[in-house]
Amino acid sequence: MYPQGRHPAPHQPGQPGFKFTVAESCDRIKDEFQFLQAQYHSLKVEYDKLANEKTEMQRHYVMYYEMSYGLNIEMHKQGPLPLSPSPLERAAVQCLPGLASGQKS
Repeated sequence: MYPQGRHPAPHQPGQPGFKFTVAESCDRIKDEFQFLQAQYHSLKVEYDKLANEKTEMQRHYVMYYEMSYGLNIEMHKQGPLPLSPSPLERAAVQCLPGLASGQKS
Protein backbone atom coordinates (compact mmCIF):
# COMPACT_ATOMS: atom_id res chain seq x y z
CA MET A 1 0.00 0.00 0.00
CA TYR A 2 2.88 2.35 0.73
CA PRO A 3 5.25 3.45 -2.07
CA GLN A 4 8.67 1.85 -2.19
CA GLY A 5 11.10 3.25 0.31
CA ARG A 6 8.32 4.34 2.65
CA HIS A 7 7.25 2.47 5.76
CA PRO A 8 4.33 3.06 8.08
CA ALA A 9 5.09 4.69 11.40
CA PRO A 10 6.18 2.16 14.01
CA HIS A 11 3.58 0.98 16.49
CA GLN A 12 3.97 2.90 19.73
CA PRO A 13 3.67 0.88 22.90
CA GLY A 14 0.73 1.75 25.07
CA GLN A 15 -1.55 2.50 22.16
CA PRO A 16 -3.78 -0.24 20.81
CA GLY A 17 -3.55 -0.49 16.99
CA PHE A 18 -2.77 2.59 14.90
CA LYS A 19 -4.40 5.54 16.57
CA PHE A 20 -2.93 8.86 15.55
CA THR A 21 -3.75 12.36 16.56
CA VAL A 22 -5.10 14.75 13.97
CA ALA A 23 -1.75 16.54 13.78
CA GLU A 24 0.14 13.26 13.25
CA SER A 25 -2.33 12.20 10.57
CA CYS A 26 -2.00 15.55 8.79
CA ASP A 27 1.80 15.31 8.92
CA ARG A 28 1.72 11.80 7.45
CA ILE A 29 -0.67 12.90 4.72
CA LYS A 30 1.53 15.91 3.98
CA ASP A 31 4.65 13.69 3.78
CA GLU A 32 2.91 11.24 1.47
CA PHE A 33 1.62 14.05 -0.71
CA GLN A 34 5.11 15.57 -1.02
CA PHE A 35 6.55 12.16 -1.85
CA LEU A 36 3.91 11.61 -4.53
CA GLN A 37 4.51 15.10 -5.95
CA ALA A 38 8.24 14.37 -6.23
CA GLN A 39 7.51 11.03 -7.89
CA TYR A 40 5.06 12.70 -10.29
CA HIS A 41 7.63 15.35 -11.18
CA SER A 42 10.37 12.81 -11.92
CA LEU A 43 7.97 10.72 -14.04
CA LYS A 44 6.82 13.82 -15.92
CA VAL A 45 10.42 14.79 -16.68
CA GLU A 46 11.11 11.27 -17.95
CA TYR A 47 7.91 11.31 -20.04
CA ASP A 48 8.82 14.67 -21.61
CA LYS A 49 12.29 13.38 -22.43
CA LEU A 50 10.86 10.26 -24.10
CA ALA A 51 8.24 12.29 -25.98
CA ASN A 52 10.99 14.56 -27.37
CA GLU A 53 13.05 11.52 -28.35
CA LYS A 54 10.03 9.99 -30.09
CA THR A 55 9.41 13.21 -32.03
CA GLU A 56 13.05 13.33 -33.09
CA MET A 57 12.96 9.69 -34.22
CA GLN A 58 9.80 10.33 -36.24
CA ARG A 59 11.41 13.35 -37.85
CA HIS A 60 14.45 11.27 -38.86
CA TYR A 61 12.20 8.51 -40.18
CA VAL A 62 10.27 10.94 -42.39
CA MET A 63 13.51 12.50 -43.64
CA TYR A 64 14.99 9.08 -44.59
CA TYR A 65 11.70 7.97 -46.13
CA GLU A 66 11.53 11.10 -48.31
CA MET A 67 15.15 10.65 -49.39
CA SER A 68 14.55 6.99 -50.25
CA TYR A 69 11.36 7.80 -52.13
CA GLY A 70 13.06 10.57 -54.11
CA LEU A 71 15.97 8.33 -55.00
CA ASN A 72 13.59 5.60 -56.13
CA ILE A 73 11.69 8.06 -58.36
CA GLU A 74 14.93 9.32 -59.93
CA MET A 75 16.08 5.77 -60.62
CA HIS A 76 12.80 4.99 -62.39
CA LYS A 77 12.99 8.21 -64.43
CA GLN A 78 16.39 7.23 -65.80
CA GLY A 79 15.19 3.77 -66.84
CA PRO A 80 17.49 0.83 -67.26
CA LEU A 81 21.13 1.59 -67.79
CA PRO A 82 22.15 1.09 -71.43
CA LEU A 83 24.70 -1.62 -72.03
CA SER A 84 27.54 -0.57 -74.24
CA PRO A 85 28.43 -3.05 -76.96
CA SER A 86 31.62 -5.02 -76.51
CA PRO A 87 34.47 -4.61 -79.02
CA LEU A 88 33.56 -7.98 -80.52
CA GLU A 89 29.96 -6.87 -81.08
CA ARG A 90 31.12 -3.63 -82.74
CA ALA A 91 33.39 -5.58 -85.07
CA ALA A 92 30.58 -7.99 -85.95
CA VAL A 93 28.24 -5.10 -86.78
CA GLN A 94 30.85 -3.53 -89.07
CA CYS A 95 31.56 -6.78 -90.88
CA LEU A 96 28.00 -8.07 -91.05
CA PRO A 97 25.62 -5.13 -91.32
CA GLY A 98 22.59 -7.43 -91.54
CA LEU A 99 23.08 -8.59 -87.97
CA ALA A 100 22.77 -5.06 -86.65
CA SER A 101 19.10 -4.92 -87.51
CA GLY A 102 18.49 -8.29 -85.93
CA GLN A 103 17.88 -10.10 -89.24
CA LYS A 104 19.62 -13.43 -89.59
CA SER A 105 19.75 -15.24 -92.92
